[in-house]
Amino acid sequence: MTRSALTALALPLILLAAPAAAKLSAAEQAIAKSVDADQPWALALLERLVNQNSGTRNIPGVIKVAEMVRPELEALGFTVAWKPMDAVNRAGHIIATHKGRPGTTKILLIGHLDTVFEPSSPFQHFSREGDVAKGPGVGDDKGGMVVMFTALRAMKAAGTLKDANIEIVLTGDEESSGEPVSVSRADLIAAGKRADVALDFEGLSVIDGQDYGSIARRSANDYTVTATGKTAHSSGIFSPTVGDGAIYELVRIISRFRQELPEPNLTFNIGLIAGGATVAMSPDESQARATGKVNIIPPIAIARGDFRTLSPEQTARVKAKMEAIIAAHAPQTNATITFKEGYPPMPPTSGNQKLLAALNVINADLGLPAMPALDPLKRGAGDISFVAADIDGLVGLGASSDGDHTPAEQVDLTSFPRQGKRAAIIMTRLSKEKARK
Repeated sequence: MTRSALTALALPLILLAAPAAAKLSAAEQAIAKSVDADQPWALALLERLVNQNSGTRNIPGVIKVAEMVRPELEALGFTVAWKPMDAVNRAGHIIATHKGRPGTTKILLIGHLDTVFEPSSPFQHFSREGDVAKGPGVGDDKGGMVVMFTALRAMKAAGTLKDANIEIVLTGDEESSGEPVSVSRADLIAAGKRADVALDFEGLSVIDGQDYGSIARRSANDYTVTATGKTAHSSGIFSPTVGDGAIYELVRIISRFRQELPEPNLTFNIGLIAGGATVAMSPDESQARATGKVNIIPPIAIARGDFRTLSPEQTARVKAKMEAIIAAHAPQTNATITFKEGYPPMPPTSGNQKLLAALNVINADLGLPAMPALDPLKRGAGDISFVAADIDGLVGLGASSDGDHTPAEQVDLTSFPRQGKRAAIIMTRLSKEKARK
């Protein structure tokens, strides 16, 4: 399917004009009542899921969460398959399909089974204080999965699920994807090519009490800069025969990155740096060990970082700038840059904007405030980006949470009903539209 061209990289934080609201149908009113009535069930499922550790590298734990999820989907009439990911040292993914009326919109739902909290983390258990629940993954993304299942249950109760063509991909390694991603995301990419629309059930963004809709996510691209130089006694530094040494060359590169790369919607970072007589990187490249002496010119220096962009064009442009800076070597030095396969961007296309406009019609019908588009700088990379080149998408159908990826992670339980209603009704309305492919 041809994607709508971007008119600009910057995403305006304005509400899109939406068509006149159509009131809730009888089935949609039944959906709303069902979501409200289902909240005790939702809370019980959330507690069970959170209390099962599923850190990405805890493969048995991720599989146990998948085993909890499977019967919930099968009870809704989905055909559920488990796709192991032994080849990339990850647990695997759930792929669930529901066949509805032929010729209607094919909807892809995206979530994930894993969390950032491995068994070694002290943060392991669910707790509740009033309308706030705490625990590992309570928002990201076990809360999101619970919202998804609640919406589907409401659709079934109201009779709208039977005609809906829905495919669900719940990845087991969203927090630390298996490599290469061409393997670990092959099933998701294939699902995107089959679908017309994608709905991502990661967390709802709420700022100062205002719910936001997300129609864009930036990429995540890792890079490594390796600088080399001549080693010699420090008394010869900067001489014509010895030159600047590896560390000064690396500093030159980093300084020029900071001065020359900045542009709208781009961030770039250096997360690890080491240099000296020797540098040894750990197998996962998260640690470095360097040796050296103050009177020896270092022959090697390494920096690792990431950069995030809003479009493939911006990614290509930033890479080209980095490579040009790398190539302008200081005297008697050399340097290289390597890029690691990462998450692509999800640009704010007109198709995505139309989905948010449709959601805002639903908000009006439900008596909820309209949702502005979220600044993409306020959301990280995610799995929906792997299908963004093929289909329109909307992000943030999950629960509202704070402190994600930290021991302070908590979820606002009052967000579950409104998110469940939004998700169920937009899926119901999409399922009545003609397929786009």
